[in-house]
Amino acid sequence: MGDVLAGFHAAWEFESDSVLIRFERGIRTPKLFQALGERRIPLEAIAGVTLTPGKRGTTVLRLVPRPGADPLMEAAAGQLKDGADPYRLVLPAERETLAEYYADELRALLPAEDPGEADRYLVAAPEAPLQFKAYDGKASFDGKSVAFRWFWTGASSAKWKAGDQSFLVTDLSGVEWRSPEVFEGHLRLLRRETPVAQPAQADQDPAAVVFGLGYGPVHESLPFAASVLAAVRASGAAPATQGAAPAPAVRRDPADIAERIRHLGELHQAGLLTDDEFTAKKAELLAEL
Repeated sequence: MGDVLAGFHAAWEFESDSVLIRFERGIRTPKLFQALGERRIPLEAIAGVTLTPGKRGTTVLRLVPRPGADPLMEAAAGQLKDGADPYRLVLPAERETLAEYYADELRALLPAEDPGEADRYLVAAPEAPLQFKAYDGKASFDGKSVAFRWFWTGASSAKWKAGDQSFLVTDLSGVEWRSPEVFEGHLRLLRRETPVAQPAQADQDPAAVVFGLGYGPVHESLPFAASVLAAVRASGAAPATQGAAPAPAVRRDPADIAERIRHLGELHQAGLLTDDEFTAKKAELLAEL
């Protein structure tokens, strides 16, 4: 088609075999969009197109990605808020007719039947090297291995005993990403072969880093997870976003419990947890002593 449709925070360029999404870099643009810059979505990576009313006089054009086609969306596993969904283009309501035209044009180019899950990633992942600061350590990825370097101010005693970690992509089966916008967000590397089951708690697992207030933000940790997932699949290992059955919970170090409660208090003071949520989570942690 070769046309361009501009909306809030992004513009879509329609090409014969793909949709090129260019994200704005303005101060109001979601940080994830700014980090991504632009993304080319091949038509074969699209399962469908929707057009729905948005909030406050807007209309929303959205591409529905095929399962398994985009490592970013696979890592996100449905945890992204609507405002941070890179497949949504928000437009003024008066442009609904134009958006409907492009939606119909795209649908005409897609297969009549559901193509099902993709057998390979069709959308490019963010490129390595990548790094970010988590609450308990720094994570870095050079394209071949993931390294965790622990912070003495946040890492649990279990992680300090294990020491800094480095994991080859070829030894991994996937990544588990839990949004930093929820309690106990984390990034956990799933290993293909381990002598013992990985600890249930991410703050006790040397193959995981935990997030916190201001640590491991979505626009840094999610592209990181997607890049690792893509490298895992390229290495020939079957990627996974769900881990094996967790090991039974064990009694935890009182110092670790105190640190987690302090972190919980920070989330409470920042308004990210209600009084009831704070009380309940604190009770759960105390029960592990």
